[in-house]
Amino acid sequence: MNNSSQPPSGLFAAPIWHSAFRPFYLVGVVYGLGIMGLWILTTLGTIDFTFDPYSLSLWHGHEMIFGFSGAVVAGFILTALPGWAGTEEISGGRLALLVLLWFLGRIAFYSGGFIPPYGVLILDSSLYFAAMIMVLPGLLQAENKHYLALLPILLMLCLGNVIFHLGIMDGDMVRASWGIQIGLMGIVVKFILAGGFLATVFTGNALRQKNGSVLTVSPFLEYISAFSLALFIYGALSGASQNLAAGFAFIAALVQLVRFLRWGTLHVLDAPLVLIMHLAYLWFIAALVLFGAVAFIPGIGPNVWLHAFTVGALSLMMLSLITRVALRHTGRPLVPAKAMLLSFAIIFFVAILRVMISLGFLSGDWLPVTAVIWSIAFVIYILLHGLMLIKASLPKQKGPKGRAVESAS
Repeated sequence: MNNSSQPPSGLFAAPIWHSAFRPFYLVGVVYGLGIMGLWILTTLGTIDFTFDPYSLSLWHGHEMIFGFSGAVVAGFILTALPGWAGTEEISGGRLALLVLLWFLGRIAFYSGGFIPPYGVLILDSSLYFAAMIMVLPGLLQAENKHYLALLPILLMLCLGNVIFHLGIMDGDMVRASWGIQIGLMGIVVKFILAGGFLATVFTGNALRQKNGSVLTVSPFLEYISAFSLALFIYGALSGASQNLAAGFAFIAALVQLVRFLRWGTLHVLDAPLVLIMHLAYLWFIAALVLFGAVAFIPGIGPNVWLHAFTVGALSLMMLSLITRVALRHTGRPLVPAKAMLLSFAIIFFVAILRVMISLGFLSGDWLPVTAVIWSIAFVIYILLHGLMLIKASLPKQKGPKGRAVESAS
């Protein structure tokens, strides 16, 4: 049940303030394109952008995680919870406040010393803390407490950002990098909990509509999946031995593969929004295998898995979900435009190129090329869905029963 009240009125009556996905998907994707464009120009030497006190890699990693991905994740969680857990929808002035905090975080990050370091830390981390405070009362009152599991995602983004800025203040770039890794693992949690769960639900819906078959969720397998994820995160962040961390990654990969094989991918080839989620999950499994392979295969560097996850798994899953949400929540049928199918193919292709570069099969000269290709996919998204995020939704279409979860996300 969706407990959202009447659409906001007054100062925040514009459609963009009706639901969190609207402003956060818009600013997140546009900002992500800006970051990538700036990184391309700096890498090519076209401009001399000063990142002080951040190195180019720290700036790029931080803003892609906490600026771009963080905005999209916040929009997804805040939009999904009313339909999943029956919480009140964050809209109107409260939503505008969260978006303002995101903007203040970006301003603080680029203030170049005009804002005291602790002020930068507070402003740049406040979005995730404020979002947790807003949704916590509703989640505590919800009948299903499982949705509280979404809070660690926001907590890890907040904590990772705090640790990043503390590292910068102390001149400890290793600690700052660790903060980025914590934020990244928060997104991994979101990927497993939301992406895996939704892939199961949407696949089940597609199969039921196609041939009446039923895809059931195995609670035991879901718990094992969460446990294997916890082991992987522990191995990645705790400083455990490389062999132990690799073992945890292989265990997680095996569990996720079992989870994936139950979905029947060959039966959803004609459902592109579902198929892309499956392909994204395959990239995640590949990323886990690559993480573990570092301990045993000399030619695989420690960042190969990262690019398999961020460019392959995360970008594909993100593009699939933000397309689905933009269509569903604005009253449109879940039929992506042909150009969006092209954007999915672009991301899959660029992920292969990026991993090949990391493995040494292609030279580093290809890096700006892959960044441009990645950007094209998200430009297509904005061109097709940007106005949907701003304009009023179409009248809601009545659908078959049992679609509450899908319509919520």
